[in-house]
Amino acid sequence: MHRLALVLLAAVLAGVLTAALREAPPAAPPNVLLILTDDQGWGDVRSHGNPLIDTPRLDRLAREGARFERFYVSPVCAPTRASLLTGRYALRTGVHGVTRGYETMRGDEVTLAEILRGAGYATGLFGKWHNGAHHPHDPTGQGFDTYFGFALGHLNNYFDPLLEYGGTPARTDGFVTDVLTDSALAFIRRHRDRPFFAYVPYNAPHSPFQVPDRYFEKYVARGLSARTAAAYGMVENIDDNVGRLLDALDALGLRENTLVLFLTDNGPNGDRYNGGMRGAKASVHEGGVRVPLFMRWPGVIPAGRTVRTPAAHIDLLPTIADLAGVPVPEGPALDGQSLAPLLRGDEGGMPPRRFFTHWSGPFEVRPYPGAVRTARWRAVHDGTAWALYDLVHDPAERVDVAADEPETMRMLAAAYDEWFADVTAGGFSLIPTEVGHAERPEVVLPGHEALLHPATGEGIGYMERNGWANDWITRWTDPAAYAAWPIDVVRSGRYAVAVRYSARADQIGARLRIEAGEARVEGRIDALHDPSFLPAPDRVPRGEVHEKDWATQALGTFTLVPGPQTLRLRALSMPGGAAPDVKAVLLQRLGD
Repeated sequence: MHRLALVLLAAVLAGVLTAALREAPPAAPPNVLLILTDDQGWGDVRSHGNPLIDTPRLDRLAREGARFERFYVSPVCAPTRASLLTGRYALRTGVHGVTRGYETMRGDEVTLAEILRGAGYATGLFGKWHNGAHHPHDPTGQGFDTYFGFALGHLNNYFDPLLEYGGTPARTDGFVTDVLTDSALAFIRRHRDRPFFAYVPYNAPHSPFQVPDRYFEKYVARGLSARTAAAYGMVENIDDNVGRLLDALDALGLRENTLVLFLTDNGPNGDRYNGGMRGAKASVHEGGVRVPLFMRWPGVIPAGRTVRTPAAHIDLLPTIADLAGVPVPEGPALDGQSLAPLLRGDEGGMPPRRFFTHWSGPFEVRPYPGAVRTARWRAVHDGTAWALYDLVHDPAERVDVAADEPETMRMLAAAYDEWFADVTAGGFSLIPTEVGHAERPEVVLPGHEALLHPATGEGIGYMERNGWANDWITRWTDPAAYAAWPIDVVRSGRYAVAVRYSARADQIGARLRIEAGEARVEGRIDALHDPSFLPAPDRVPRGEVHEKDWATQALGTFTLVPGPQTLRLRALSMPGGAAPDVKAVLLQRLGD
């Protein structure tokens, strides 16, 4: 009888927990802490079977809530962020790349921050945005009251980085993950008495591979390569900072009413432990898109829950809104579904679904490479042909069974092609930079966002081949070549025009012209400015450009009229046979 009573009591308690997820959320809506890391793979946590990395706080977070075994994102960072924030596949939102403006999300997308702010939440972002660098496509224009971080795909240096507070540059002191956590903690403390949404998208362990000595040396001592040691060191530093956030919730009495989510944005940025899966970052195979997801809400999400049903980034917006009791407003249709049934243990409560993956490269949108995933199958087109893998019996994707399962292969390939046609129906016209907003009187048009003519790179080019974030215009030897930026002038007026540049002694006297519509302004580069690269504490050679200081030269003023137009930068004279390097064009609205 005693044992029977205990069994009945356990059943009642389990029923209470299950009912908590079926019923409406508490009268006080939960705070939401959403933590996202950059280039941390599924295998970059100890609890996923990696004995060489230490992540005690992430492992504890997984134990204290729900762990998703098969959670999927996009193969690279900007598309994942767009899907996470909108509940829609990134290609629908206009996001199809990671640089040159191709990462910019259309302004009519409704973000999770906008939904929660509309429900009375304080909203803050602390870290990497990567869905549009210019207002109103930046965080402050997409629903965040507070923004501290950076808008591009990566930083050049992680120690004492130059970040943004709102739209204003902000010098910092310390390692970037620690600095971002400090700001997030201040936001949480400031809003402890009202619902808040704190989005903390850390940029580590993305390259460049920089990390404090004590973390790096620990993993070198374990016999790991410098690259892996740096990545694991950055992850352990993230783990420490996640611990700081969770400890603050405890200290402020907010633990019981805060929904905490942790996930990463794509597969690992290197050849390291990833659970035996095929592929890494930028791959449409399992290893490029399967990542950790841990969710904790004490008393609502049962501790120790393991969810094996596949789910994806598109599901987070409807899930968070559902758990918070916040209706999703009218707007673009969602692709995702609320995961609340899975969180309450009802893995049969959601219909079977297909999840689609695409990444054809950072610039041109082509149908393939792409993939479609079900609970059992992954069909992959690598750009050459389709292959089919049975992930129940072959999780490493070693054996192509397309010939053995022709009907399954045909069905999934057709489903992918139909999906791709649907999500790309809106097209991908480059979203122009808006100029003239009262809250952003100065607009910076960076060199890496310029469209270079000719596009072959002959006679004008980027410092690095692809023009990644923080790059600049260089090797400008063709007088007929030019750089162009699409802009949309929202308010006419008089604008001051300047360039950020570097110039060798033989380039002094170069004349530059900037034109937009009928407006023209010309100026001369008068001052020598040829600095060396700034020191960078890289643990391995970097693929990104190095930082250096830039001079600013005013060129004059002109009047811009409203509407879309193209701003062009031309070199009218090239002493020494080449124009100066150009980091950016600056526009400052002076008045009507």
